[in-house]
Amino acid sequence: MTKPFLFLSDFDGTLSNKDFFHVIIDKYHQEEAEKLYADWDKKVMTDLAYLSNIFQTIDRDQAVIDEDILSIPFDPDAKKVIDHVHQLGGDFIVISAGTDYYIKKIFAHYGIENVKIYSNPGRYQERGIRLNVDPSGRYYSEMYGINKQKVAEDLMKDYQTVFFAGDSRPDLEAACLADTVFAKGKLQGLLAEQHHPFVPVDNFADVDRYLTDHEEVFTHVSSR
Repeated sequence: MTKPFLFLSDFDGTLSNKDFFHVIIDKYHQEEAEKLYADWDKKVMTDLAYLSNIFQTIDRDQAVIDEDILSIPFDPDAKKVIDHVHQLGGDFIVISAGTDYYIKKIFAHYGIENVKIYSNPGRYQERGIRLNVDPSGRYYSEMYGINKQKVAEDLMKDYQTVFFAGDSRPDLEAACLADTVFAKGKLQGLLAEQHHPFVPVDNFADVDRYLTDHEEVFTHVSSR
């Protein structure tokens, strides 16, 4: 039996207002920040290799890195939306090409529960965060570490209706599979280029307003 509805969301730049690797570059690599950001934009290496390098070379004690994680500007309305989704009978799942190391800590800090996370496994090691990606894994992506499209395809089989929130290129294919897409940032232009419909949002306050305005639809789906 299929479940009523699923809300899939990216983390960096979507549930947060700043990517964690931006936090690290801006704090610890100010002198080379311009080059690092240019390298990211030019894709001189895979996103996985780039993030692995940035995270492994933080060179700080775990307590300091954990403080840096808690400085991530988490969307103030994100927990409200997650709670709202649960109240309406849906499931909320995060798909991230970052690492579950900082996502789990953010969620624990804000008291967010019952949210499954699909992301690159990470752990504190040698004064940095090491990503432990399995190239033989079902959802492995050479570019991102995790293939969001494949994860979404598997998850969507169990739900009547699927919502997706994202902000950038790694989200595109997964977003195009959803019934409704909440798009921030660059994802808006990417979807527009493909003539794929989306709900433009700036933050999760916008998402919450949409859920509230369309609550009767969710109630109907949940009652099937």
